Amino acid sequence: MHESADFDMAREILVNAKCRRFGVCNACETLLVDESVAAEFLPKALSELADRGVAIHADELACEAALAAGALRGQGQSALRVDRASEQDWETEYLGPEIAVKCVAGVDEAIAHVNRYGTMHSEAIVANPSEPEGAAAIERFLNEVDAAAVYANASIAFTDGGMFGLGAEIGISTQKLHVRGPFATDGLTSYKYVLRGDGQVRF
Repeated sequence: MHESADFDMAREILVNAKCRRFGVCNACETLLVDESVAAEFLPKALSELADRGVAIHADELACEAALAAGALRGQGQSALRVDRASEQDWETEYLGPEIAVKCVAGVDEAIAHVNRYGTMHSEAIVANPSEPEGAAAIERFLNEVDAAAVYANASIAFTDGGMFGLGAEIGISTQKLHVRGPFATDGLTSYKYVLRGDGQVRF
């Protein structure tokens, strides 16, 4: 989530990407938030995840936001389950009601984190394309993140053969070289799906 992002849109995309179905390969497993807006954005976002039974593995700044979220929550709401994230959390595919949350110092750190720890499956940025900084962050993210599908302002839950118009999905690959036997230059090419939205979520 870029500092220029619309908070409501970002929360809706986050909840859809994480909670639509926990055990699928296109579920969100890590949330990166620009540290300049973390204290303002995260309390409500983490509270919404907790309402859906999601446990939080958070870095120090996100833990502080979780404390604020806990203070805001009333009686009768789901418990906010938070623990301090470890290095392993950044590379864990939970496939369940858990998420890692890290605050980053801008798009450079976000891209570096995704390219180091990501699964190369589906990655998304939420940013305002009508602001120069947001538009620049979107273009850098879409171009520099190494994943089969990259999104701007839409839920990664759309990464699916049926959703992409390919028919029933048999599987999904994060590999780049897929040929066997003799091949020419066309066998060295691969796909990268680039998707741009304005808040779309999958139902």
